[in-house]
Amino acid sequence: MKKHLVLLISVFVMMPVFAQQFGRQYATEQPRVRFATLPVYIDSGNQHLAAYQFELKTVSGQIKIVGVEGGEHPAFADAPYYDPAARANDRIIIAAFNTGQDLPTGQTRIAKIHLQIVGEVEPKYQLELSVAGDENGREISAEITCEKEI
Repeated sequence: MKKHLVLLISVFVMMPVFAQQFGRQYATEQPRVRFATLPVYIDSGNQHLAAYQFELKTVSGQIKIVGVEGGEHPAFADAPYYDPAARANDRIIIAAFNTGQDLPTGQTRIAKIHLQIVGEVEPKYQLELSVAGDENGREISAEITCEKEI
């Protein structure tokens, strides 16, 4: 009986030590989390860019979109509109327009997407320009690209 009592007391005394050790092990097994930005550019050639809509999806890796910032040209300096519901699913739909006279031509950064990247897998993105338009509401031909910053 005395042996069992000593064993039982030893177990209770050692429980906090084991709990602390297992807690440390659990903490080190959490996935790596880092933050990055993804600048998005549209090249409208020699045509004025007055409006755009695009969709960004993750095709590999795990991300969370944590913010959206405006572009570099004054016409698109304000943060663009986006669908908050779509943002929760590793994808985002973004759109903006400007009815002013000072509109960009050529390549311009239209947005900067702030990302939380989870895990070791480097994300790969699919970027699709739904539409781009000029100051007269006509659809224009344009190319969309992105590049990752850290």
